[in-house]
Amino acid sequence: MAPQTKVERQWSALTPPLSEWVLDAISAMRFTKPTPVQQAAIPLFMGNKDVVVEAVTGSGKTLAFLIPIVERLLRLDAPLKKHHVGAIIISPTRELATQIHTVLLSLLKFHAPSAAVMKTDDGEDADMSTAVAPPPPKFPPGTLKVVPLLLLGGSVTPAQDLCAFLKSSANILIGTPGRLLELLSSQHVHCPQSSFDALVLDEADRLLDLGFKDDLQKILSRLPKQRRTGLFSASVSEAVDQLVRVGLRNPVRIAVKVKARAALGGIAGDEGKIEDKRTPASLQMSYLVLPASHKIPAIKKLLATLQPQPQKTIFYLATCYSVDYLQHVLPEILKGHSIIPLHGKHLDKVRRKNFSKFVDSVNPSILLTTDVAARGLDIPAIDLVLQFDPPSDPKTFIHRCGRAGRAGRKGLAITFLTPGREENYVDFLRVRQTPIALLTSPNLNITSIDADAVTKKIRDVVRTDRAIYDKAQRGFVSWVRAYSKHSASSIFRVTDLQWEDLGQAWGLLRLPAMPELKRFEGDRKLGLEIDFNTFAYKDKMRETQRLAELNGAGVDKEEGKKLGKKGEVAWTQKKEQRAERDLRREKKLKKREHDRLSKMTPEERAEEEKLRGMIEQVREKVVEEEEEFEGFSD
Repeated sequence: MAPQTKVERQWSALTPPLSEWVLDAISAMRFTKPTPVQQAAIPLFMGNKDVVVEAVTGSGKTLAFLIPIVERLLRLDAPLKKHHVGAIIISPTRELATQIHTVLLSLLKFHAPSAAVMKTDDGEDADMSTAVAPPPPKFPPGTLKVVPLLLLGGSVTPAQDLCAFLKSSANILIGTPGRLLELLSSQHVHCPQSSFDALVLDEADRLLDLGFKDDLQKILSRLPKQRRTGLFSASVSEAVDQLVRVGLRNPVRIAVKVKARAALGGIAGDEGKIEDKRTPASLQMSYLVLPASHKIPAIKKLLATLQPQPQKTIFYLATCYSVDYLQHVLPEILKGHSIIPLHGKHLDKVRRKNFSKFVDSVNPSILLTTDVAARGLDIPAIDLVLQFDPPSDPKTFIHRCGRAGRAGRKGLAITFLTPGREENYVDFLRVRQTPIALLTSPNLNITSIDADAVTKKIRDVVRTDRAIYDKAQRGFVSWVRAYSKHSASSIFRVTDLQWEDLGQAWGLLRLPAMPELKRFEGDRKLGLEIDFNTFAYKDKMRETQRLAELNGAGVDKEEGKKLGKKGEVAWTQKKEQRAERDLRREKKLKKREHDRLSKMTPEERAEEEKLRGMIEQVREKVVEEEEEFEGFSD
């Protein structure tokens, strides 16, 4: 027998021992030794223990539940029956679900029977490779294999998910709660006591925060009580009383934390005190106190000063509308960096495209995003995390910062605070075992001249297109509303905001009309004289419409009655227009479906009718009456 490698020796120490192919996969994935959370969780979860795992970001939680699930399914006495599910992994976001699925595929490539049934999604390249490559190996009937299925929603319909499940006979489901529930509602999907083995809730507390309680309750009602359940997150403790009611039976609590010295600048006498940290030791978490108008100039200087230059940066904003606006102006300020927007209101295909673009980028790139990219995502080689404003939820602060400093890699996370009451946020975090220190190197000396120069550049961009001005107004209003709802309301108070400085920071051409500004007695025009009647849209059709509404041109008497005081189209007319658009869209879909069916062979049509019958049966199933949520039952 060949001597074991260092990697095999480290991982073979786990009890029960891992399969040889798993050791090969781990070695190829360059995981030299199990992390503390993997050492603790894998043996327990491979046994018959339920686990609640709290560990810092980047600590290897994904493999801590994937390896036990796969190992147990491949050690069964016989394969699962067709259309029976062995395990379910629930994620709060599509991006995290996709990442878990990708890691699982990477693992299964080393298990020949499972790898043989996995289908690539490489399009033309895959077709070309199959023309040259030998046929996949065949295995005798009854060979155990793992077949995962990713369920995300978005551009994929429930019918397509059901079709994929029936064709592939997947035995591990990974997805978001809503789409998982839709699939499990089908009478063709089975999770009996004899087959179902494990349920995993990744970023479990976030699932509750996002309002998935009802969906989780319904999913649990469809699963057997006798199962293994695992809850994994970086901040389980703050919601553990609620979470342990997810049908866990005497769960084993695993908490893996980092020991570190208290940050300087805290309470007198605490400097140097050893305390628990909830983020990796390789991650430096710092803050800067600057006026709002100095934040973007500071980021510009920071990116130019840091050595080595950050290749991948995540820039967190409070709202989707803020991302929509700043994606237009930041390229002019932060030249040399690609600005890639990502938020929850993007279409699914846009989210996937932009996320892949950032992950695969070889040039300095900045992901301009919201909290949709704060949880669980393992983006390789994140050097820097910037928080334009602290998040409303203090738990999210940990997850945002934790995108950097993963798996022992050095990382820097910087949070921007404005002078005054916001500085109390530092002590607010210290109390929650998340100490941060003032950034002293590099030294960023931002002057009012620097701030004025950046504001001018932003306004120059805004003046090029009225559409960007609209996004600026909308983005600013959404930011103020998010600020007013901050969980630390005693620290973040709208009444303390410096409106004129904020207007300069955002490059606004004027402050928007909003309730929060009722008592503001300053200059709402921000010292600018702009003729908004001549401020045009780049889009010609939109500009023509604006001019028509401004001048009343092209509006007959009947149309004029439908216009409001400011020349805006009345709500009733918009409703009629929307109904007409929906009707046209429905006609197009029917025509497209008719063309698709006309090209089918009789056999394909019969298969299509069979599938539609299955789907119709699912839709006709009686929906259980909704009950008020009173905690999770078994």
